[in-house]
Amino acid sequence: MSHPTHDYDPHNEGYGTSPKTLSAYITGLILSFLLTAAAFFIVDKHLFSTSTIYVTISILALLQFMVQTLCFLRLNAGPEGRWNLYPFLFAIFVVFVVMGGSLWIMYNLNYNMMPH
Repeated sequence: MSHPTHDYDPHNEGYGTSPKTLSAYITGLILSFLLTAAAFFIVDKHLFSTSTIYVTISILALLQFMVQTLCFLRLNAGPEGRWNLYPFLFAIFVVFVVMGGSLWIMYNLNYNMMPH
């Protein structure tokens, strides 16, 4: 009798991902804290112009998203993590389509409803 090659392991908390370790959680926590503190510091001290602050905060938010995805959700591009990575990327794509469509509709409504 043959056994399937991908059995569910109850000790591996996340089927299709690498095992979760305390060091990954601690690393994610420290990096998240530093990125959040950097964002607050930049805004509080007005280190840059307004447009540069917007760009900097956006970059820090993307870095924060990547840190939390890799350290806490443990999604990766390895052969074991792809089955969880693809639906996650599709969900991000759907969110961007909905956000982009909503912003496009609001811009067009604002343009067409306001007197010229």
